[in-house]
Amino acid sequence: MKNIVKQIQLAVLGIILICTITAIVLELKNMFINQTVGLADLLLLFLYLEVLAMIRVFWDSQTIRITLPLLIAITALSRFIILQGKEQDPMALVYEAVAIVLIAIAIVVIRLRHSDKLGLNKKKK
Repeated sequence: MKNIVKQIQLAVLGIILICTITAIVLELKNMFINQTVGLADLLLLFLYLEVLAMIRVFWDSQTIRITLPLLIAITALSRFIILQGKEQDPMALVYEAVAIVLIAIAIVVIRLRHSDKLGLNKKKK
């Protein structure tokens, strides 16, 4: 049963890989046709890059660390703010900015949790 689930995971991972590569090609084609590259386009390509990194990590280790999805979330929120900022008053984007800051703080804490800098790994004698 465990082997079947693993094979299904790898098959779905292959589908995600093919779809991500297709999306990258379509986005590059769209930028070439429009002859413009905006910050939102670059952030979208960065999202695709992070998805590819997550696919590679899962393929190699069969696990996903929490930092990759958090990085994708920060990039997606940033892209959302940029796209919404063209249509809204900048003050309406405060909640999204706070969400990005909170996610960034979470990433820093997760990265440093095993570090001596926070003192979390020190054993009491």
